[in-house]
Amino acid sequence: MQPAEDRRTAVDTRAHERRWWILGVLCLSLLIVFVGNSSLNVAIPTLARDLHATESELQWVVASYSLVFAGLLFSTGAIGDRFGRKGALQLGLVVFVAGAVLASQGTAMWQLIACRALMGLGAAFIMPSTLSILVNVFPPAERTKAIAIWAATTGAAGAVGPVASGWLLGHFWYGSIFLINVPFITLALVAGWWLVPRSKDPEQAKLDPVGAVLSTVGIAALVYGLIQAPDKGWGNPVTIGTFAIALVVLALFSLWELRKREPMLDIRYFRNRAFSTGTGGMVLVFLAMFGVMFLITQYFQLVLGYSPLSAALRLLPIAPIMIVVAPLTPRLSARFGAHRTVAFGMALIAAGMLMFQRLDPHTSYLYVLVCLLPLVSGIALAMSPMTAAIMSAVPPRRAGAGSAMNDATRELGAALGVAVLGSVAASRYTASLGHALTGLSSSARSAARASIAGALHVAAGLHGPAAHTLASAAKSAFVDGVHLAAIAGAALAAIAAVATYRRLPHQLAHEGALHGPAEAVEEIAELGIAGVPPAFPDQPDPALARR
Repeated sequence: MQPAEDRRTAVDTRAHERRWWILGVLCLSLLIVFVGNSSLNVAIPTLARDLHATESELQWVVASYSLVFAGLLFSTGAIGDRFGRKGALQLGLVVFVAGAVLASQGTAMWQLIACRALMGLGAAFIMPSTLSILVNVFPPAERTKAIAIWAATTGAAGAVGPVASGWLLGHFWYGSIFLINVPFITLALVAGWWLVPRSKDPEQAKLDPVGAVLSTVGIAALVYGLIQAPDKGWGNPVTIGTFAIALVVLALFSLWELRKREPMLDIRYFRNRAFSTGTGGMVLVFLAMFGVMFLITQYFQLVLGYSPLSAALRLLPIAPIMIVVAPLTPRLSARFGAHRTVAFGMALIAAGMLMFQRLDPHTSYLYVLVCLLPLVSGIALAMSPMTAAIMSAVPPRRAGAGSAMNDATRELGAALGVAVLGSVAASRYTASLGHALTGLSSSARSAARASIAGALHVAAGLHGPAAHTLASAAKSAFVDGVHLAAIAGAALAAIAAVATYRRLPHQLAHEGALHGPAEAVEEIAELGIAGVPPAFPDQPDPALARR
C-alpha cells in the first residue's frame, strides 16, 4: 500500500503540472461572482416595469446579494479551510447555479430577492476558496503572474458583462440575465471536479457561528431600516425599532468577538488608526460607487429613454478612467503621502457627486460622463491606499482576516450605497410627486409613488395632457431625488476626506496595490471594474503558502 506521504507528493506533483488549467477554473469561478454582483444594474428599470417593483424592492434585489456575501465571507472562508477548499468551491458553484436558475423563473420580486440572497451565499463560498486554492497551487515565483491573469480576465468581463445583460434584455425576458452564468458554472464544476486538488488548513481553522449570525442579523437590520424608511417613514416605530435592533445586535457582536480567543473579526484592530480609517473610507467609497450606479442606470433608461444595451454601453468609460488613474496612486502616495492622496480622491468623489446637481430630465450624456470623470478618478485614487492601510495594520499571521475584512467592507459599502442613496432619492421622489397625483385612483397613486417606473406605467394608461403631465412630473421628481442623494453622498465624501487626511498615516507599509503601478491596476481590475473582492495579500504568510 502506498504511504500517505507518497500519495500527497503525487497529488502535489499533478496539481503543479495542471496549475494553469486550474487557474482557468478559478477565473471562471470569479467570473461567476462578478456577473452575479453587477449584471443586475442594467435590469433594474426592466424589473420595475415588468414586475411593478417598488423602489424599496429594487434596492433589496441589489442589496440582498452583497449583504449575504459580506455577512458570511468570514465564516465561509473558515469552513473551506477546515473541511476542504475544493468542496467549498464546488458547493458554492452548486448553490449559485441553483439560485440563478430559480431567479430566471421568478415571477415576483420577493422570489428574485430570495434567489439573489441564495446566489450571495454561493459567492461567499466561491470567493475565499479560489484565493486559497491559487496560493496552494502556485509557487511564490509564479503567483504574481497567476493573479495578474486572473485580474485581467475579470477586468475584461467587467466591461463585457453588463453589455451582455443589456443585449439579452433587448431580445429575451428579464430572467435571461440570470442564465448567463449557467454555462460558466457547468464548465467550472466539471473541470474543477477533475482538475482542482483537495486541500485544507492543517491547523483546523475554528468556526464562529454565533459571530456570523450576529453580524449578519445586525447588518441586515440596519440595511432593512434604511431601505424601508422612505415607505414607512423615518419616524415610524417600525423604522426606529429596526435601527434599535441593529445597534443592539451589532453591539452584542462586538462584545462576543472581544471575548473570543480566535475571533472572526478582531474588534481590537479598530484601535489602529490606519485600520479603522481605511475600513470606514472603503465603505464610503463603495457606498458612492454602487449608489450612483443604482440611480444612474435608472436615469439613463427611465428618464433619458435609453435601452438597457445603450445604458450599459454608456457606462463602459468607467473602466478606462480607472485603469488610467490607478497606476498613479503608488507614486502619488510616495510623494505626497497616503493621507493626502486618499483625501484628494475623496474630494474628487464629492466634486463628482455635486456635479450631478446640474442633471435635469433632458441632460446630455456628455455631461453625465463629465460628472463620472472626477467621481471614478477619486475612487481609483482612494481605493489602493486604503486597502494598504487595512492590510498593513494586520499582523502577517492574520493576513487572511485582514483580506476578509477588506473584502467585506466593499460588499457592505455596496449594500449601504444602494440602501442609503437609494432611500434618500426615494424619499425626495415621493415628496416631489405629490401635486401630480391629483385626480388619480388610489391604486394608481400607490403605483406612481412606489417608483418612477410605476408612475410611467400609470401615465401610459392615461390620455391627452394628463399622461404627459404625470410622466414629466415623475421624471422631474426622480431627478430631484438624484440631486438630494448626490448632496448626501458628497457630504459623506467630504467628511471622509477630512477624516482620512487627519487620521490616515503619511506612509503605509507597502502592501497590495502600493507595491507599484501594476499592482494598482490589478486591484482596480479585480474590484473597481469587475466588482469582485481582490486577491490580497500579494505576499502571503509563508505558512499559508505551504498549505
